[in-house]
Amino acid sequence: MTMPVPYGLDHLRMLRSALDEFAPSVAIANRWGRQLAIVLEGGGRLLAVGNGGSAAQAQHLTAELVGRYRDDRAPFSAICLSAETSTLTAIANDYPAEELFARQVEAHGRPGDVLAVLSTSGRSPNVVAAARRARRCGLRVWALTGARPNPLAEESDEVLAVAAGSTATVQEMHLVALHLVCAAFDRALTVVEAAPDQLPVDGVGSFS
Repeated sequence: MTMPVPYGLDHLRMLRSALDEFAPSVAIANRWGRQLAIVLEGGGRLLAVGNGGSAAQAQHLTAELVGRYRDDRAPFSAICLSAETSTLTAIANDYPAEELFARQVEAHGRPGDVLAVLSTSGRSPNVVAAARRARRCGLRVWALTGARPNPLAEESDEVLAVAAGSTATVQEMHLVALHLVCAAFDRALTVVEAAPDQLPVDGVGSFS
């Protein structure tokens, strides 16, 4: 079924409704930021993938980590696999379409790393394949999707699903979620630097 295209004030109303419904997921975004701080501080890496607008948002996320979200801090290893143009065209030329991101995940990912996968439908075959390959290689997979159920959610360790009525609203909520993750990441780094032996106990120290 084709999603309606919001127009004018309807766009704002749809976004406002999605924001209200997303509120319970803020705790997940905060936990992702804290866990990501542990992974990257420990020498791990974040990989991110998406198609189209989701590719742009994946690149936005990695830019915030390599650069900075707000305050100055050390750079961290984060790679947007959607932005590797020569690699993408080489893989597309030599391998099936589903390998576009999966092969890169296998090349760059290491056990304990994190793969962030973004898809407004949750059904993009190349993103689903990347998630499946990442789990096989020992990476943790976090998905930002549209409404559940969807195949990408099934292939991921944890999901932030946006049950909005349009693709545009799903993408806008994904950007909000990414900013929440970045803010929690930066906040966790100040905790780690200030008191590494006194981290909060609400899931910060593990992926449980």
